[in-house]
Amino acid sequence: MGNWKANLAVLWFGQFLVMGGMTMVIPFLPLFIQELGITEPHKVSMWAGVIFAGNFITSFFFQPLWGKLADRYGRKMMLLRSGFGMAIVMTLMGFSGNVWHLLLLRVLNGTISGYVPAATALMSATTPKSRMGFAMGTLQSGGVAGTILGPLIGGLLAEWIGFRPIFYITGSLLFIASLLALFIVKESFNAKEAAKKPSVSVVEGFKTLGRIPQLPALFTVTVLIQFAMLSSMPLMPIFVQELHGPGAYLAFYAGLVGSITGFSNMIASPLLGRLGDRIGQSKILMISLIGAGLLFIPQALVHNIWQLFTIRFILGMFMGGLLPSVNALIRKYTPDGMESRAYGFNSSFLSLGNMIGPVVGGFLSGFIGIRGIFYIASALLMLNAVWVWKTLIRLRVLAPKPDTLPEPRPEPKPAK
Repeated sequence: MGNWKANLAVLWFGQFLVMGGMTMVIPFLPLFIQELGITEPHKVSMWAGVIFAGNFITSFFFQPLWGKLADRYGRKMMLLRSGFGMAIVMTLMGFSGNVWHLLLLRVLNGTISGYVPAATALMSATTPKSRMGFAMGTLQSGGVAGTILGPLIGGLLAEWIGFRPIFYITGSLLFIASLLALFIVKESFNAKEAAKKPSVSVVEGFKTLGRIPQLPALFTVTVLIQFAMLSSMPLMPIFVQELHGPGAYLAFYAGLVGSITGFSNMIASPLLGRLGDRIGQSKILMISLIGAGLLFIPQALVHNIWQLFTIRFILGMFMGGLLPSVNALIRKYTPDGMESRAYGFNSSFLSLGNMIGPVVGGFLSGFIGIRGIFYIASALLMLNAVWVWKTLIRLRVLAPKPDTLPEPRPEPKPAK
């Protein structure tokens, strides 16, 4: 575990590039689709939604498989597979001749992705347990930083060098990050011992982890967090327009509303992770859920853009204690040898929340408006806090020892 700080630095940089590369296309994706031959506005919007979602759909199905292989062949191997694979696919996107090429490459990118859960599993296996919260929070801040700066960098580069070179640059940076991981990141993985363990299917692996009560609870928490946070995200530019009114800098303000939450999240994640190492990650998770839930209520009551900025900034600080705490708790309750599989399943649940949150939020907004969506998000987060209290704090169900798996049920003997 002596190399965990070097691992953290390299994987932070890798997560920054991966999430930055994934979000860098957001500002110019509709414009690139028009360059590929689709000009009718409705079709452009439809293709933009399908192409952007294609990555998450395949990622949802394939993350558990990569998690299984990581537990058998090593997390670093899966990290390099994903990093180099995405570098190639991202570069190929720059050569797309039509929208079908771009869609298929986005789908392929989701299929081979898995850098983030592999990096999380690798850090959880190489970090001292007393520093787990700090490591998870710091690693999370790298992904958040990439998510914040990705659209900004993508928009600027699109103006300076055009659309296609951005894909080449992103692919090159991912390749460099993967090379750094290849030569610097260390993992003490015993392949021979892993090979001796019986091969367990993805379904059986989920059933095994499901016998540990805390893990299904944490997977549920992940879905609800993402659902609540993203249900209002596509509607935010419209809400900013409603508050600001027609005028200059509307697009800038809309982008700032999203970015300001990420900035405070990035700052708070390592600090809350360090605090969680002292008082317990489950307490940080519950406090963060309550704080985030309460802060969605005043968002529904704001009357000007500056009130919204202030509330969203404070919201980001509580958000910094959500997913890092979940990741630290998953490691706490997962038996040794199944970390990657557990993080793979959690990544799938995260993708599920990413998919259904904006869709359901957009549908419900037609009936209750975005202010009503804020109240629903608040209720979901508060219910989530109650769920955490019951499943992780109040009951304190004893988990299996880290080096043991739940005993399989004996099969009934055949009747004579």
